[in-house]
Amino acid sequence: MTQTSENVTWLTQEAYNQLKAELEYLSGPARTEIAAKIAAAREEGDLRENGGYHAAKEEQGKQELRVRQLTQLLENAKVGEAPAADGVVAPGMVVTIAFDGDEDDTVTFLLASREYASADIETYSPQSPLGSGVNGKKVGEDAQYELPNGKLASVKILEAKPYTA
Repeated sequence: MTQTSENVTWLTQEAYNQLKAELEYLSGPARTEIAAKIAAAREEGDLRENGGYHAAKEEQGKQELRVRQLTQLLENAKVGEAPAADGVVAPGMVVTIAFDGDEDDTVTFLLASREYASADIETYSPQSPLGSGVNGKKVGEDAQYELPNGKLASVKILEAKPYTA
């Protein structure tokens, strides 16, 4: 992928299709289902003390939040476009790093949207502290990122190659 803007999310066609299907379900049939639950709960009477009504409204809010998240994610997605195999870390790449100069203490992960996380490989978002620290670095370079306690950690980029599912 040549563009590494913070708003771009790299997805495979399979991941894009799965998220698109989820969005279509939540925007259509799921909205109808939750509206029916709310209507049924309303018919039970006093809304101030109606647990079913409040639970359905909360579920509706979570569902609408997910619709907004998916819409934004899919609008900013780059689909099926693998990054160049030029040794520069970018979204869509499998990255191997070593912590604090210890080349035996390595971690390999996919730099991609958390939406694409799978059991096959650990996934770090390009917006995460580690992800933003390594993004744009070349193999052999050191990168720094901020830990939750405010201290800086250093890693060395050992390998960066395009992800192939």
